[in-house]
Amino acid sequence: MDHAADAHRTDLMTITRFVLNEQTKHPESRGDFSILLSHIVLGCKFVCTAVNKAGLAKLLGLAGETNVQGEDQKKLDVLSNEVFIKALVSSGRTCILVSEEDEEATFVEPANRGKYCVVFDPLDGSSNIDCGVSIGTIFGIYMIKDGHEPTLDDVLQPGMNMLAAGYCMYGSSCTLVLSTGSGVNGFTLDPSLGEFILTHPDIKIPKKGKIYSVNEGNAKNWDGPTSKYAYWKAIANKFVSHVHDILLFF
Repeated sequence: MDHAADAHRTDLMTITRFVLNEQTKHPESRGDFSILLSHIVLGCKFVCTAVNKAGLAKLLGLAGETNVQGEDQKKLDVLSNEVFIKALVSSGRTCILVSEEDEEATFVEPANRGKYCVVFDPLDGSSNIDCGVSIGTIFGIYMIKDGHEPTLDDVLQPGMNMLAAGYCMYGSSCTLVLSTGSGVNGFTLDPSLGEFILTHPDIKIPKKGKIYSVNEGNAKNWDGPTSKYAYWKAIANKFVSHVHDILLFF
């Protein structure tokens, strides 16, 4: 690959352009969904900047409150939550917002109300800020049923009813991964442009992986078949590893 030429590419697929291209596949679309996503993207950009400045801004201290999961809230949690709620309400396309940081759902006033419900964790893993481990925003979007006042039942739908879902990871780079129901695509924030650029199109899970991973801290809560599977899988892996070491020795 010619890195010099790549660095000067001008035909960049931004997330805005990508979403608008997807919108053209649905002639009945009025652009509401695209506007909502643009506000989520704006929230992610803001939080990314806040995370990068967290140490300098002395935002690492505890806010003195706990969320509904019983976790101590960081000041950055509170800030991120406020940013996303304001961004989503101001989009004029939402009616119910459910955040992990708030015990109660937020019902948007009728004047600013739309047809979408957004569920989100504004800053998942914020306890990892101090040690520099990646943290991120998680979100999902549902649509309310037409012709009635929004209720929590509009949010308590199965995942298969989601219109879109994604996450934004704030680390050495800021990456936003999005699915609108037809594949998964990854975008990376270019700080010089202030735009998310398509860098990982059509992400797929490998048909066959090279490793398996389990959280053994929860082993006591596994059912019998799961425990047996993990046990014999571990034995098999150790056997293969020993054989490999012996072959290398010879």
